[in-house]
Amino acid sequence: QVQLVESVGGLVQAGDSLRLSCAASGRTFQILTMAWFRQASGKEREFVAAISWRADHTYYANSVGGRFTISRDNANNTVNLQMNSLQPEDTAVYSCAARNYISDDRRANSYDYWGQGTQVTVSS
Repeated sequence: QVQLVESVGGLVQAGDSLRLSCAASGRTFQILTMAWFRQASGKEREFVAAISWRADHTYYANSVGGRFTISRDNANNTVNLQMNSLQPEDTAVYSCAARNYISDDRRANSYDYWGQGTQVTVSS
Protein backbone atom coordinates (compact mmCIF):
# COMPACT_ATOMS: atom_id res chain seq x y z
CA GLN A 1 0.00 0.00 0.00
CA VAL A 2 0.96 3.61 -0.59
CA GLN A 3 -0.23 6.50 1.52
CA LEU A 4 -0.37 10.04 0.15
CA VAL A 5 -0.73 13.17 2.25
CA GLU A 6 -1.15 16.62 0.73
CA SER A 7 -0.08 19.85 2.32
CA VAL A 8 -2.70 22.35 3.35
CA GLY A 9 -4.01 24.53 0.52
CA GLY A 10 -5.37 27.95 1.22
CA LEU A 11 -7.16 31.10 0.20
CA VAL A 12 -5.28 33.38 -2.15
CA GLN A 13 -6.04 36.28 -4.43
CA ALA A 14 -6.05 36.21 -8.20
CA GLY A 15 -2.52 36.51 -9.51
CA ASP A 16 -0.96 34.98 -6.40
CA SER A 17 1.12 31.83 -6.22
CA LEU A 18 0.73 28.75 -4.06
CA ARG A 19 2.76 25.58 -3.68
CA LEU A 20 1.23 22.24 -2.84
CA SER A 21 3.19 19.21 -1.71
CA CYS A 22 2.30 15.55 -1.53
CA ALA A 23 4.28 13.16 0.63
CA ALA A 24 4.24 9.47 -0.21
CA SER A 25 4.89 6.70 2.29
CA GLY A 26 4.58 2.96 2.43
CA ARG A 27 5.53 0.87 -0.59
CA THR A 28 6.85 3.87 -2.50
CA PHE A 29 9.04 1.68 -4.71
CA GLN A 30 5.83 0.82 -6.56
CA ILE A 31 5.28 4.40 -7.64
CA LEU A 32 6.21 5.26 -11.22
CA THR A 33 3.91 8.21 -11.82
CA MET A 34 2.45 10.81 -9.51
CA ALA A 35 -0.15 13.36 -10.47
CA TRP A 36 -2.39 16.16 -9.31
CA PHE A 37 -6.08 16.27 -10.05
CA ARG A 38 -8.64 18.85 -9.04
CA GLN A 39 -12.37 18.96 -8.62
CA ALA A 40 -14.33 22.17 -8.52
CA SER A 41 -17.71 22.27 -6.85
CA GLY A 42 -20.33 20.74 -9.10
CA LYS A 43 -17.80 19.60 -11.69
CA GLU A 44 -16.02 16.38 -12.53
CA ARG A 45 -12.52 15.67 -11.35
CA GLU A 46 -9.97 16.80 -13.91
CA PHE A 47 -6.32 16.07 -14.58
CA VAL A 48 -3.88 18.87 -13.74
CA ALA A 49 -0.34 17.54 -14.06
CA ALA A 50 1.73 14.38 -13.74
CA ILE A 51 5.38 13.43 -13.41
CA SER A 52 7.18 10.15 -13.85
CA TRP A 53 8.97 9.20 -10.68
CA ARG A 54 12.29 8.32 -12.26
CA ALA A 55 12.42 9.46 -15.87
CA ASP A 56 11.29 13.02 -15.18
CA HIS A 57 8.62 13.12 -17.87
CA THR A 58 5.98 15.72 -17.14
CA TYR A 59 2.46 16.19 -18.45
CA TYR A 60 0.14 19.16 -18.05
CA ALA A 61 -3.46 20.00 -18.75
CA ASN A 62 -3.79 22.75 -21.32
CA SER A 63 -5.59 24.91 -18.76
CA VAL A 64 -2.55 25.10 -16.48
CA GLY A 65 0.40 24.82 -18.87
CA GLY A 66 2.85 27.69 -18.39
CA ARG A 67 1.39 28.57 -14.97
CA PHE A 68 1.78 25.34 -12.98
CA THR A 69 4.96 23.31 -12.54
CA ILE A 70 5.11 19.80 -11.17
CA SER A 71 8.33 18.52 -9.66
CA ARG A 72 9.50 15.65 -7.51
CA ASP A 73 11.90 15.14 -4.64
CA ASN A 74 12.80 11.47 -4.70
CA ALA A 75 14.92 11.70 -1.57
CA ASN A 76 11.85 12.74 0.40
CA ASN A 77 9.25 10.86 -1.66
CA THR A 78 7.48 14.11 -2.35
CA VAL A 79 5.86 15.66 -5.40
CA ASN A 80 5.19 19.39 -5.55
CA LEU A 81 2.85 21.56 -7.57
CA GLN A 82 3.92 25.16 -7.95
CA MET A 83 0.93 27.21 -9.02
CA ASN A 84 1.51 30.71 -10.34
CA SER A 85 -0.85 33.35 -11.69
CA LEU A 86 -3.78 31.68 -9.98
CA GLN A 87 -7.24 32.55 -11.20
CA PRO A 88 -10.68 32.08 -9.64
CA GLU A 89 -11.31 29.21 -12.04
CA ASP A 90 -8.45 27.35 -10.37
CA THR A 91 -10.55 27.10 -7.22
CA ALA A 92 -11.01 23.42 -6.43
CA VAL A 93 -10.08 20.56 -4.17
CA TYR A 94 -6.65 19.40 -5.31
CA SER A 95 -5.74 15.75 -4.85
CA CYS A 96 -2.50 13.87 -5.24
CA ALA A 97 -2.51 10.46 -6.93
CA ALA A 98 -0.03 7.69 -7.70
CA ARG A 99 0.18 4.61 -9.89
CA ASN A 100 2.70 1.95 -10.79
CA TYR A 101 3.26 2.64 -14.47
CA ILE A 102 4.36 5.47 -16.75
CA SER A 103 2.16 6.80 -19.52
CA ASP A 104 0.22 9.86 -20.56
CA ASP A 105 -3.02 8.22 -19.47
CA ARG A 106 -4.84 11.12 -17.79
CA ARG A 107 -7.86 9.26 -16.54
CA ALA A 108 -8.44 9.44 -12.81
CA ASN A 109 -9.34 5.76 -12.68
CA SER A 110 -5.86 4.87 -13.96
CA TYR A 111 -4.47 5.88 -10.56
CA ASP A 112 -4.46 3.44 -7.67
CA TYR A 113 -3.66 5.64 -4.70
CA TRP A 114 -5.13 8.97 -3.64
CA GLY A 115 -4.58 11.59 -1.00
CA GLN A 116 -7.43 13.10 0.96
CA GLY A 117 -7.45 16.35 -1.03
CA THR A 118 -6.83 19.95 -0.07
CA GLN A 119 -8.90 23.03 -0.80
CA VAL A 120 -7.48 25.85 -2.88
CA THR A 121 -9.63 28.95 -3.18
CA VAL A 122 -8.72 31.87 -5.41
CA SER A 123 -10.62 35.10 -4.87
CA SER A 124 -11.05 37.70 -7.58
